[in-house]
Amino acid sequence: MKVHDHTAIPAAKDLGLLSLGVIGVGTSGPVIAASIMPVPSLIFWRNLGGALIMAPFALKNQEWKTHEEKRAILLSAAAGFLLALHFICFFLAMRLTTVAAGTALAALQPIFTAVYFKFRGGIIPRRAWSGMAIAFLSVLLITGIDFQVSLRNFSGDLLALVGAALAAGYMLIGSKAQQSLSTSTYTSVCYLTCAATTLLVAIFTGSEVLHFQARQWWLVLALILGAQFLGHTMFNMALRRVSPVIVALIVFFEVPVSALIAFFWLNQVPPAGIIPGIVGLLIGCGIFISRAKVVPIND
Repeated sequence: MKVHDHTAIPAAKDLGLLSLGVIGVGTSGPVIAASIMPVPSLIFWRNLGGALIMAPFALKNQEWKTHEEKRAILLSAAAGFLLALHFICFFLAMRLTTVAAGTALAALQPIFTAVYFKFRGGIIPRRAWSGMAIAFLSVLLITGIDFQVSLRNFSGDLLALVGAALAAGYMLIGSKAQQSLSTSTYTSVCYLTCAATTLLVAIFTGSEVLHFQARQWWLVLALILGAQFLGHTMFNMALRRVSPVIVALIVFFEVPVSALIAFFWLNQVPPAGIIPGIVGLLIGCGIFISRAKVVPIND
């Protein structure tokens, strides 16, 4: 039996990576909301850029020779496919609802991640579950709970929720793949698969891929350097040592970061309950990661 502590506080190095990741992904929602590039095209360029940044390091490692490495590459491709579906849902949500509501619902992925481990035979301590419950209720408060602003906003909320489930699957598979691959090889395959998937979607839907104004390309560059490199890549580096439950829960901090950026940059006023909601979210996160019990799970 292999022992995993799915709620252990990460080491200082990983906390640094996760902090950079939160800042990176926190810029994602506002940039997507500000862009008018078709969603499949925006996802394609973002992930192609991320893949090209990581590819030289992956080629240097040459991790495609053993059976374990080849299997991990297939897992990386599967993670990339789920990432593409997650991005489609999340990007559309950013166009339909507020950044605060969309990022809050998309950050529900630790609920799906923890449930997965529960079904696998893992034990999440009661104190940790209570923290997750507080965080979940706080997210509902942030999003206005009843989603009665408009049908458009409600559709965005539903897409963000589906995106959260897909993000949990992407993170779980990615964690498994990185047991045999370096982060550079994993992210190169994952991002390239995501880019290829969304390029097919762009072609199928007749979306413009090349001809855009300079502002749109600057926003793509911001997504590549911020959300993709500082965000997802930092999270993937931490996944080599940190439980997906913790990494997924840390993403909750994307909510206040995105909400503040959207407020000052896009003049988006979040729901009135967002301040107490954020306080409750931080309290819930603190309860979750502060427990001290080691949790066994068959792996």
